[in-house]
Amino acid sequence: MGRYAVSPESVDGTGMRIAVVVSRFNEAVTVSLAEGACRVLEGRGVDPDSILVVEVPGAFELPVTAKRLASSGQVDAVICLGAVIRGDTPHFDYVAGEAAAGINRAALDTGVPCVFGVLTTDTLDQARDRIGGAAGHKGEEAAATALEMVSLLRGLP
Repeated sequence: MGRYAVSPESVDGTGMRIAVVVSRFNEAVTVSLAEGACRVLEGRGVDPDSILVVEVPGAFELPVTAKRLASSGQVDAVICLGAVIRGDTPHFDYVAGEAAAGINRAALDTGVPCVFGVLTTDTLDQARDRIGGAAGHKGEEAAATALEMVSLLRGLP
């Protein structure tokens, strides 16, 4: 039947409309995630006026916001960014798991890519390593994934 693949490095975001939903909780980390995502989007040709940045209180609020935006017909992809850092209570497990499941459900329910860019780390230092440190920049990676998925889905039957 054939094969369809997109070269991630060659995706041109010109004409794409992207929403970036970012949690304010752990803002020292999430601001950098959002900045990295926007930097990649603009660097790949997405018009800054076609990037909608929406702030939500925490990671738990990402899915409902993603679903609303994805259902709107106004965006081609939604990038969900947050940082859930493990503490001494099971709060981490509930928030991280529900955020992941909800973001996935938003994508499946709408057919619009909703990218999971939520850091789930044991420590703040591990989170910092993922915003430009030893582990790369997860905000940038999430943006690249969104662009690739929009391009891929546009080419599929």
